[in-house]
Amino acid sequence: MNALTLYEINSLVRQTLELTLDAEYWVQAEIAELRVNRHCYMELVQKDARGNGIVAKARAQVWAQVWAFIKPMFEETTGQVLSAGMQVLVKVQVTFHELYGYSLNVTDIDPTYTLGDIAKRRQEILQQLRDEGIDTMNKELPLPRLLQRVAVISSASAAGYGDFCNQLNNNQLGLAFKTELFQAMMQGNEVEKSVIQALNRIANRLDEWDVVVIIRGGGATSDLQGFDSLLLAENVAQFPLPIITGIGHERDDTVIDMIAHTRVKTPTAAAEFLIHHQEEELDMLEDLSARLTAQINLLLQNETNRLKLLASKIPVLFSTVKAREEMRLHRLSAAMANSSIQNLEQAKGKVVLLEKQMGLYASQRLQNEGRRIELLESKLEGASPQRILRLGFSITRVGGKAVKDVNEVKEGEEIETTLASGTLRSIVKS
Repeated sequence: MNALTLYEINSLVRQTLELTLDAEYWVQAEIAELRVNRHCYMELVQKDARGNGIVAKARAQVWAQVWAFIKPMFEETTGQVLSAGMQVLVKVQVTFHELYGYSLNVTDIDPTYTLGDIAKRRQEILQQLRDEGIDTMNKELPLPRLLQRVAVISSASAAGYGDFCNQLNNNQLGLAFKTELFQAMMQGNEVEKSVIQALNRIANRLDEWDVVVIIRGGGATSDLQGFDSLLLAENVAQFPLPIITGIGHERDDTVIDMIAHTRVKTPTAAAEFLIHHQEEELDMLEDLSARLTAQINLLLQNETNRLKLLASKIPVLFSTVKAREEMRLHRLSAAMANSSIQNLEQAKGKVVLLEKQMGLYASQRLQNEGRRIELLESKLEGASPQRILRLGFSITRVGGKAVKDVNEVKEGEEIETTLASGTLRSIVKS
């Protein structure tokens, strides 16, 4: 009997495969495991379409020279890092080694296949949110009139967070904002858990905030996958405060961008959104203050004129009543010439009483009108520009004219800023 060694039989298998198989094949599979050590090593699997059981498995490797091309190309196209759990379409060479056995050499990858799978998963998440009836809940929340108290979710070391704070705190109008950072991981596998924990910390102090801003800024687009999460999307959609996202990725929207109240491109744009909202409210407040002042002045003038008119009528009214009573007394005296002196004294007493009553009536009417004037003056004082300045606002002027647009000011011009406690004069540098 002629026996073959293990090496010989494995060599026959290798030779048979090399002779019978084509050079390369496109293969659909899921990455079960992936590790990189100069070369990239994967375990590819296929799962049962009706369950989650694995029906096929193979080792695969991407040699360093090919990996140096595939990795950046895949990430630039998909915005994702190749990782376990992804569906991929790879071009492979079937290999068999006498010592290491069967494996696949990956020579190329089609990122559009994975991109379609990513988009499909995003749509599945959005559809589930729609099925739950929560996909527009955060968008439907009204923005508060004042957006001064801002809870920020970001990494403390993120450049975008610094840009946001600088833009917000150095705005041209001198608007005051209160911000607090609720730190979270903004890339990697911890994004979902970390951002949800930050939202929970904000929810515990809900009355302290007007709005939540989630900002990231910079970094690779491949780090965005943590924001395509059903659990995170459910938390954002149902959060009781409006959420603004400025994740800093201009090409694609993440799932939380799509369900947040407002999506802007960058952290700086998020700050500009808040500043513009406050600027509109300040303009409205100034307009209402001017209209209220004019209306109160008009009412005050009308009431003053009315009071003067009433006061001018009091002597005439008093004189008329007195004359009528004297005439009546005269008639009574003539008609009752034979009446007792006591009846005559009673009639005189009635005239004296009427004189006192008219005096009290005139005095009470003057007091009431005086109080009304004081009330109108108090309302006018409440709407005064000085009180508005004490609320934390300021007015910047050039040449005595209030500045509402930064383009109205030129470099080198002197500006005057009015605060509640005084006036500053500055030279515009930029």
